[in-house]
Amino acid sequence: MGNLPLFGEAEEQKPPLARKLAPKLKELAARGVYLGSSSWKYEGWLGQIYTPERYMARGRFSKKRFLETCLAEYAEVFPAVGADFSFYQFPSPEYWAKLFRSAPSTLLYAFKVPEDITVKIWPAHDRYGARGGLENENFLNADLLKDAFLRLLEPYRSQVAALIFEFGTFSKKSYPGVEAFLEDLDAFLGKLPPEFRYSVEIRNPEYLGPEYFGCLRRHGVAHVFNAWARMPELGVQIRIPGAFPADFTLTRALLKRGRAYEKAVKLFEPYDRIQDPDPKARQAMRALIRRAIERREPAYIFVNNRLEGNAPATIEAVVFEE
Repeated sequence: MGNLPLFGEAEEQKPPLARKLAPKLKELAARGVYLGSSSWKYEGWLGQIYTPERYMARGRFSKKRFLETCLAEYAEVFPAVGADFSFYQFPSPEYWAKLFRSAPSTLLYAFKVPEDITVKIWPAHDRYGARGGLENENFLNADLLKDAFLRLLEPYRSQVAALIFEFGTFSKKSYPGVEAFLEDLDAFLGKLPPEFRYSVEIRNPEYLGPEYFGCLRRHGVAHVFNAWARMPELGVQIRIPGAFPADFTLTRALLKRGRAYEKAVKLFEPYDRIQDPDPKARQAMRALIRRAIERREPAYIFVNNRLEGNAPATIEAVVFEE
């Protein structure tokens, strides 16, 4: 088998959905609207976005080759990607260098900030071991964020679309109300360097009010419009007064309202087709695209496989259907 090009290949060799999506998404990116998925390492996309032949070794599909190199082919279709992996770690300099070498420099990333910064009380879950149930001493630690995360991303800043502070649902033990949370958040955001775009994703619907959006506006930070099990639908969020506090928008279409994450995983794996369309979420994403184009403000929209079953097909429906 001959050597395949690192970035790009003959148009006729690409899978049909990739051929259809690539020019449309490139056109939208030129107008400041960047669509992508929440991650990219999905074998269910083979034959849709990914060309199976690119990942063959000795006549067989190589999962190792796929996992290590598929981001390059992803970038031939999508202009941006959401990166959840950074939520679980402070990546090393070597990790960052390898990641940014693995795809063209035109690809933009939205990285989750490590949970070490955004978890107030560690969940009582096996993954957290002895920390479960304890207060996180590094919660909203701006110095740690700057030293262990932002400093290492600085060489790649031009490819960082935005950074996402994802806060899980706060219990009354964590915060009795939104005011106490905003007091801490306001102080934290005021310490961040201005070189990056920042966004905040919350999972407490009762926080979505003037005080919260006002705090974000003071710092030029975006609210992440997030489709999540217990959050208002995207179409509801975008109609809340003050919901656009920054000069860019960021959306994560993750789950259909009322559906648990674990149930979505079980229902939709291996994410090779749409199984439960969500017309309301699609309509909201179209509204966000129109708004961004009209206002000439950047918009970053990331779709998760767990919304409908297959993120590329959801994106196809958003940009080609009405």
